[in-house]
Amino acid sequence: MLNFASASQVYLACGSTDMRKSIDGLAAIVQEQFALSPFSTAWFVFCNRRRDKLKILHWDHAGFWLYYRRFGLPAAVPH
Repeated sequence: MLNFASASQVYLACGSTDMRKSIDGLAAIVQEQFALSPFSTAWFVFCNRRRDKLKILHWDHAGFWLYYRRFGLPAAVPH
C-alpha cells in the first residue's frame, strides 16, 4: 500500500508517457526532462495518453518501487 506521508514532494509529468517504460526509462525522464534526481524521496507520476494508466516511480533508499495502476474495466473480460 502506498504511504503518502513518505513522499517529500510529488511531481506530475506533463503530457503522456510511454507506459512500456520501466524503472530505467522513467528514471531517465526524471533526470533529463525534470532535471531532478530519481534517488530523491519525491514521487514521480506518469500517465498514458488515454489517462487510464498510471505509474509512480519512488526510491526508498533500498531500491526503486514502480507502482502501476490501470483504471476502469478492460474492454473484454475473460471468462
